[in-house]
Amino acid sequence: MGMCGYRFFERLSWTDSFLNASMLLGGMGPIASPQTELGKLFAGFYALYSGLVFLIAVGIIAAPVFHRMLHLFHWSDRENL
Repeated sequence: MGMCGYRFFERLSWTDSFLNASMLLGGMGPIASPQTELGKLFAGFYALYSGLVFLIAVGIIAAPVFHRMLHLFHWSDRENL
């Protein structure tokens, strides 16, 4: 998705599009600054989307661990005291 967006909106080469998308997903930011208005909007939405996907993935991975910790500390038993 990111490569196609950079290729379409900013007319970057496939390798530059790959580099921009991978650097953005890696948290380092884009290499080539967007020059067009649509390119700037795409880069902003793509950054928000990739950050949101990262947070959701971390939440899905951490939820069972957090749930298990609550069981270890008998959190539900303390509510009845």
